[in-house]
Amino acid sequence: MRLTCLQENLSRGLGVVGRAVATRTTLPITQHVLLSTDRSRLKLSATNLQIAISTWVGAQVEDEGAITIPARLLTDFVNSLPNERVDVDAMEQPKGLSFRCARFEANINGTDAEDFPPIPSVEDGVVCRIEADVLRKAISHVEFAAATEDSRPVLTGIKVEAAGDGFTFAAADGFRLAVYKGKLAEPLDGELDFIIPSRAMQEVSRLIGSQQEQVEFTVTTARSQALFKFENVELTSQLIQGTFPNYGQLIPETWGTRVVVDLNQFSQATKSTSIFARDGSGIVRLQISEPSEDSDMGRISISSRAEELGENQGEIDGQVEGDEAKIAFNSKYLVDVLDVLEEGKVALETTTPSSPGVIRPVLHKDGAESTDDYVHVVMPMFVQW
Repeated sequence: MRLTCLQENLSRGLGVVGRAVATRTTLPITQHVLLSTDRSRLKLSATNLQIAISTWVGAQVEDEGAITIPARLLTDFVNSLPNERVDVDAMEQPKGLSFRCARFEANINGTDAEDFPPIPSVEDGVVCRIEADVLRKAISHVEFAAATEDSRPVLTGIKVEAAGDGFTFAAADGFRLAVYKGKLAEPLDGELDFIIPSRAMQEVSRLIGSQQEQVEFTVTTARSQALFKFENVELTSQLIQGTFPNYGQLIPETWGTRVVVDLNQFSQATKSTSIFARDGSGIVRLQISEPSEDSDMGRISISSRAEELGENQGEIDGQVEGDEAKIAFNSKYLVDVLDVLEEGKVALETTTPSSPGVIRPVLHKDGAESTDDYVHVVMPMFVQW
């Protein structure tokens, strides 16, 4: 292998694939990055056996070849170089690559490309296309609700359903549920139903970046792998096998109390209260009051207290329907969902202090109120009032 490329491009490429390099592993080769020549370009690939990322870097290739190099060492070295041309040459003994940039040189030992785990190829399957900003928004609205522990693997993923011109993303960790519905860029011929690791979707969101073009992804007919294509980057992910909970049954169909408040005010009051909740088991108490005689606005009181430290209370106005109500939530769950919503108003729906609360953004389309795109269900905490 012999080629030249710009330090800036090589550094950027290593930064992209570095997200897929294994950190803790019993297979040391997955801590390497695979460098190979591909149609007069340099191809960089990395995998942790769950996800694989490949990217192509513009290069002037003189001799074809492929080799693996320790990812962290190579990335740190390339990042330390000046923004000039990098000359890369293969070494036979020991096997590796030599790098020259300006007045800097380095020899890095590597291993045969044949030892590197094969990067999965997804050529046949169902193809979906989603606008980049739609996909980015959908991921951000659900990924934080996925479980982080592997006790129930299906809950560490995002449930994806697609049919016709629409799609649904859902994630749950046993304490909260997030469901987002959006539109596909092109109608789908058939139906899709699979579970993809939440971490893979987080990487997809990062790779979208400022991309404006549609994102294309292909799911194998066996529902075992998904391939996402971006500009000069591809991400392949293993899919999670199993049965996702029937989330539709977890969304309350009715409510006894509903309050619509300003999102920014609700978020600010919740974050202020969560400071005290940190030392109080994370408990935030919400009390919804009906309008008084001299006002058509009700109010919602948000409070928390930490034994031996103090207490906090905030109050905001809202449009209240139904009876007065009390409910308590984990402050982190409340802050997480309010952080991903856009400016405007938000509705909180409750039935009893021991029943799940529902949070929905309140949008206005064509002069009518709409809350269909997103719904978030949070399990309550049991407290003494």
